[in-house]
Amino acid sequence: MRDRVVEILLLASGLVAVFTTLAIVGVLLFESGGFFEHVTLKEFFTDTMWTPLFADAHYGIMPLVAGTLTTTVVALVVAVPLGTTIAIYLSEFAPHNVRETVKPILELLGAVPTVVYGYFALTMVTPLLQYFMPELPGFNMLSAGLVIGLMIVPYISSVSEDAMRAVPRYMREGSYAMGATRLQTALRVVVPGAFSGLAAAFILGISRAVGETMVVAIAAGMQPNLTFDPREPAATITAYIVQVSLGDLAHGSIGYQSIFAAGLVLMAITLMFNVIGFGLTRKFREAY
Repeated sequence: MRDRVVEILLLASGLVAVFTTLAIVGVLLFESGGFFEHVTLKEFFTDTMWTPLFADAHYGIMPLVAGTLTTTVVALVVAVPLGTTIAIYLSEFAPHNVRETVKPILELLGAVPTVVYGYFALTMVTPLLQYFMPELPGFNMLSAGLVIGLMIVPYISSVSEDAMRAVPRYMREGSYAMGATRLQTALRVVVPGAFSGLAAAFILGISRAVGETMVVAIAAGMQPNLTFDPREPAATITAYIVQVSLGDLAHGSIGYQSIFAAGLVLMAITLMFNVIGFGLTRKFREAY
């Protein structure tokens, strides 16, 4: 009887997560329906301007998508190699005392409020970049993306390090017996063996970068420009949602409904990255 109760509680806990996800998708679809009664899908995906709050309104989502993808790519260029390198060092090379000291510090960085990172990007990173690139504007996607990359390093390094430490010890010992060095073992045995965990870390980092709000709202300028040049100011989907959610628009207006259409696109982008990550993990497992 007790086992049955525990089983039911565990099932209920799992269903809560499923129901929450379905409820979010349902709300986005329902609220977006009113938006797409006024805006066609063709206009939504082909118009190169996003000005739903202007008198001459345009509803092209691509400027926001471009800003979101550009800042995400910049962040990943920083976070993936840096986070993976830190994870390899902590897992395979760092002494026990160093590991037990550095890892909590890294995880503590993940608890810093994102608004702090945003003002760090605006007041520290941007002036530093302008020293090397004097033409760089005060608001730009480059500084925002770099700081987002630093912000998600703890997520990637921590999850990756846990995955590497979960690789069985006998795989390392077999590699050493074949004459491999610690570095060769780490790169050719441990990393492939922990690839599923590494993929999960990367997907977590991507989702965190795509959904980041305050850093891009403060440092990137919140100007919806259709550009993939990280040196330019731009707005992301999350930054626009924050801008509209301040309460200046009436509930039910097309401007208000546009945030749900933008949110639906944001969820689709996140889902796409997760599907790609799952596919790569499955393919690698079959090959490995």
